[in-house]
Amino acid sequence: MTDAYPAAQSTLHIDDDRVRVTEWRLAPGTATGWHRHEMPYVIVPTSGGNLRIATPDGDVAAAMVVGQPYARPAGVEHDVINDGTDEIVFMEVELKDSPPAS
Repeated sequence: MTDAYPAAQSTLHIDDDRVRVTEWRLAPGTATGWHRHEMPYVIVPTSGGNLRIATPDGDVAAAMVVGQPYARPAGVEHDVINDGTDEIVFMEVELKDSPPAS
């Protein structure tokens, strides 16, 4: 699987012992690049639009709706592609293992 699109812009906001928070900005025609999530994660859209998700099993459409976050388990492998005409922005919150509070 190759990265056929220019890279989307990512900005790391938090990376501590509990979470990693990355803002993703996908301009039209850009993609995250193929990757595998090593941690469970939550996506919080901050702008709406439709993305194409390329997976090993084929492509699927994904609607990004402001105010409708979603969660996925560790192990997801995909490329997130903006084939639309508007920039799409979302926050990715990866959940790290952490010891229980004492």
